[in-house]
Amino acid sequence: MNDLGFPFIALAAVFGLVVLTLCLFGVRRMMLRRALGTVDASISTAGNRWAMGVCRYQESDLEWVRLLSLSPLPAKTMKRTKIELIGRREPTEGELTRVPQGSVIVMLSYEGRDVLLAMKFGAYAGLSSWLEAGPHGSVGSWR
Repeated sequence: MNDLGFPFIALAAVFGLVVLTLCLFGVRRMMLRRALGTVDASISTAGNRWAMGVCRYQESDLEWVRLLSLSPLPAKTMKRTKIELIGRREPTEGELTRVPQGSVIVMLSYEGRDVLLAMKFGAYAGLSSWLEAGPHGSVGSWR
């Protein structure tokens, strides 16, 4: 092999891995959005950082899946019966650049901890309806 053969093969392999990874991100994103009960929602993490993701409604759980990850597992799972909807508000000046445009900030309480989700108003309406329609506490007792 000549002097350029090995670097070219290594560079082509790295480029192939980058393209494959981007394709996997795209397929994962399509699969997340095609499933019923999913909405785009950013979450406020430690240090008041916002991370983009997708919320998925399950029968008894609300799952939040990172957008920029290849893992099929949710990054955060909240039991439906332990979620308390505090309300909603408009993003502050500092949040406007960190959340999607046109979002409302949904304030939740989960096991005594505050959780902030940024989502479109229609998704907020769906979330509040899903929480109100669910069981409260034990099986057979409704809100």
